[in-house]
Amino acid sequence: MPRAELLEAVKGAHGIVCMLSDKIDKEVIEAAGPNLKCISTLSVGFNHIDVDECKTRGIKIGNTPGVLTNATADLALSLLLATCRLIPQAVHEAKNGGWGTWKPMWLCGTELAGKTVGIVGMGRIGSAVAKRLRAFEIGRLLYSGRSEKPNAKELQAEFVDVDTLLREADIVVATCALAPETTNIFNADAFKKMKNTAILVNAARGACVDQDALVEALKAGEIKAAGLDVTTPEPLPTDHELFKLPNCVILPHIGSATDECRSIMAVMTAENCVKGISGEDMPAQVC
Repeated sequence: MPRAELLEAVKGAHGIVCMLSDKIDKEVIEAAGPNLKCISTLSVGFNHIDVDECKTRGIKIGNTPGVLTNATADLALSLLLATCRLIPQAVHEAKNGGWGTWKPMWLCGTELAGKTVGIVGMGRIGSAVAKRLRAFEIGRLLYSGRSEKPNAKELQAEFVDVDTLLREADIVVATCALAPETTNIFNADAFKKMKNTAILVNAARGACVDQDALVEALKAGEIKAAGLDVTTPEPLPTDHELFKLPNCVILPHIGSATDECRSIMAVMTAENCVKGISGEDMPAQVC
């Protein structure tokens, strides 16, 4: 929603239903006025909401955790495979006359079998990605985060620090939450630590990656390729340098875009708002 329309629409509201693309800051909260009791976002992430301001005013915040785990894990794996096996490039060649006589090394990508995969952020989504990866007969599975996970043994996953993960992984998958310690965690220094054959997949948040550094790393061959479902900003301008690189696959943030997932998210968002307005605890309450 355009900013001016949002500021006008919230006046006198008891509850606000928003999306990731709506910045709910102090200005919006003040525009809503003293009746505002809750903000319900159609997303897991809530970085677009001024949480401190809401806490100060006693305004509840609700989100939609848990329900998009499978959809997002499916998409992360799809993006990983598309990037590894050059799927977008192959589609382009087939459509545009590039498909000629058979050539031994044409459109050769990377197999998953035997590879070391590192997952940064082994929460619900990271764990779901790990489970799916096991079906591809990967070699080692590494993960990093704030602490070891109780399900790591079941997933045959090794807890390591980020530097070790970056150095040893053939494929790095980001499924971490956006926090001060994960903002630009994939920066110029990180890319220098990675193998020059490594592939990065970001299914977390755009701000986890320093995109200028990523452009340079992809151009210089510091890493082999990248697959992004999230960027900064969103939408990413069509003239952005990343779109010009053949070794970068970019999707328009469709991690949770399944009929099943979005229907459940919509119901949870509505329930959060109704409960918040009535003064009850939300089914999924941030604060």
